[in-house]
Amino acid sequence: MSAHIADAPQWGELGLQPGDARELSVNEREALIISAIRVGSDWVILSRYRDMTWRLEGFTSNVPDGVREIDFGRVPIEFVLVMKSVMYRYLRRGRAGQKRPSASTVRNVFENSLPFLRHISTFKIDHFGAITPMICANYVSECRAIRQTRRSKGKPLSASALERRFMAVESLYELSQYTHDPIPKNPWPDTSARAMSGGRSRSEEAGKTPLLPDNVFCALFEKAHEQVRRGNALLDIYDDLERVSAERHGQVTRSIQEAKTRRLVALGWGEGLGEFNQAIQSLRTASYIVIASTSGCRNHELANVMAGAHHSTEDDEGTVYHWLRSTSEKTDAGLHDWMIPESTVFAVRLMERWAAPYQAMIADEIARRCIVNPADPQITEAQKHRHALFLGVTSTKNNLVRTLSGSSWNKCLKAFAKSCGLSWNLASHQFRRKFANYAAHSKFGDLRYLREHFAHWSMDMTLGYAMDQEWGQHLDIELFEDIQFELEDIKSGVVSGWLGKSPLGGGYGRSIKQWHRDPKNLAIFKSHASMVKSIAESTSIRSNGHSWCTADDDGCVGNTMERTRCSGCDSSVIGVQHAGVYQGLFDNLKGLLDCKDIGEGGRQRVLRDLDRCRNVLKQLEFKPEIDDE
Repeated sequence: MSAHIADAPQWGELGLQPGDARELSVNEREALIISAIRVGSDWVILSRYRDMTWRLEGFTSNVPDGVREIDFGRVPIEFVLVMKSVMYRYLRRGRAGQKRPSASTVRNVFENSLPFLRHISTFKIDHFGAITPMICANYVSECRAIRQTRRSKGKPLSASALERRFMAVESLYELSQYTHDPIPKNPWPDTSARAMSGGRSRSEEAGKTPLLPDNVFCALFEKAHEQVRRGNALLDIYDDLERVSAERHGQVTRSIQEAKTRRLVALGWGEGLGEFNQAIQSLRTASYIVIASTSGCRNHELANVMAGAHHSTEDDEGTVYHWLRSTSEKTDAGLHDWMIPESTVFAVRLMERWAAPYQAMIADEIARRCIVNPADPQITEAQKHRHALFLGVTSTKNNLVRTLSGSSWNKCLKAFAKSCGLSWNLASHQFRRKFANYAAHSKFGDLRYLREHFAHWSMDMTLGYAMDQEWGQHLDIELFEDIQFELEDIKSGVVSGWLGKSPLGGGYGRSIKQWHRDPKNLAIFKSHASMVKSIAESTSIRSNGHSWCTADDDGCVGNTMERTRCSGCDSSVIGVQHAGVYQGLFDNLKGLLDCKDIGEGGRQRVLRDLDRCRNVLKQLEFKPEIDDE
């Protein structure tokens, strides 16, 4: 039950409350404010210490209501009091050396503590003071022995799942020191949660997100882009149907639907009202795919995109850069700006139009609530979604309009993939990695999509030439790091190919093969993987389409004007995948020899380039006929 914050006793001002509850009387402790929300000019209390369910504030807008709470009814009864004390301390002060946690982090620690609490309860332990390192070691063994029963049936818990569970125990140990029932000893003094779980580095964790295959992504994007392109025409029909509803206001639902169906037929839509409504909802998913694919935004960052989020800047040469502004809560950085191409601007504008009726529904809800109860916390909640773009109706909650949750998005995306005839298990977080992968290919030079846009992304991270005083100053630095991880993977894959059995051409390619044949060179590395990693990190590599260039600059004309020059360049590596390029060049050059108007100078240049192509094809042990005799 919410209440005005003015009703609170001694510790009524949230900011003045103590960091832990040890020195408080029972009444003072039970009256502590856990969360409050500002409604208009007043603060309204959402949860107090005495409540068995604590409502937390500060979640991203794409988090559903069901996971915004801590339910102590799920805690073994003997540990409820100490867990309240632990979680209160965590909310107020966080852990040593760390910033205060977000609401989602607090809830995650609580959720990952529950298996441990149930474990020690089975040992008839009824207070934290009886927990020993041996009990904790038993818990570690039990977690490792667990086999999943749902998505990955029969498989053990993942390293990240184990790490979350073990870190929760570490948190309980540290935070319980600020309660009347502390855990006496460090649960595992000689190791850590990450070490016991086999935890991964950030780059390894990033690699866990599956990379959308090109054929899957292209099928998704092609269909999404086509729907977005036709989106305004579809919304024109939608507006027409809304006018039909307005004209028949007060009539029974069936009559209105029949009138809409007739209107659809008249407008050339013969698939029925149900199919039309599905097309409107699919338009939201299509817009999401286009924007997520071309911006690199996370799901919650797109959930935070509001009407008017687009802006453009222009550099001194007249190049226009488009930006999308949203709030990122990943690193507490607040406002972020993402560079987007023009096609994304169209999708954003389309969603602004799409969302307008739903935004109006939220405005009506706020007005109604203000009349009934001006202190209703749902007024503030509704205002958070008032100008959002990716909205939906929650039929289970009296048709409230709210930003779509992450789980709802994944259902929509899977349905969209199925409609494309794909069996890929599509999820919202996969688009960010695909963006990073394509941007890395752009920087590498091997680009297959949105070349100009990703070329901009590959420039100096500050992008100062394209910024004004306000926009473009809050870049998503983690996205640049993700792009760098993808680039490192690409380079490692290329170097691994160099050190394989296939022949190489080019000056640097021949040198690599010669160096690789000397056992003394291989002996300095502890493994093949470390050798690949070392070469990839120490070598400047980029693709120019007909070779890999390892030069430190891009001034060589072999990268642009005179491709055959790479054949003998000391900085080039030519692989068997490039053979088709040189065979094509060879065939075209042979045709030029028959031209009578190229002159002797032109003929000599053709002969020179024919020799270069022939040499490359021989180095690559290419089988097709290469003689020009």
